Amino acid sequence: MKITSIWTIGAVIGILGGIFMWQSGSSTSSAQTKTALVDVTLPASFSQAALMGETIFQENCSQCHGANGSGVDGAGPPLIHKIYEPSHHGDQAFLIAALNGVRGHHWPFGNMPAIEGMAPEKVAKVVAYIREIQRANGID
Repeated sequence: MKITSIWTIGAVIGILGGIFMWQSGSSTSSAQTKTALVDVTLPASFSQAALMGETIFQENCSQCHGANGSGVDGAGPPLIHKIYEPSHHGDQAFLIAALNGVRGHHWPFGNMPAIEGMAPEKVAKVVAYIREIQRANGID
């Protein structure tokens, strides 16, 4: 067999291996983005404001912050975490983040963009929802 044939076969195997690895990585990466970062216990019941906040959260926040604020691997941090307790990130911090966006500073997810169509009244309901879940998880 000629050396050029061996090189050609080697190149083809290398390319096919690279494509396989790239596709495997893409599938794994996609699956990881759906993985919750923390387990969340829901309260037995929610206040009326929190129930409205849940709907707003699911429509605007859950893609990155996960169902019930559990976080999404590769997309956004969990809000049910001691970093977001009221004494460290007050309600106003959530308002500022939703309306103006925020520079990433606790997690390696990058910056959070402002949420289009969000209003202070909506954020207040989302905060009620998150705070009630936090309390159910021992975060006060």
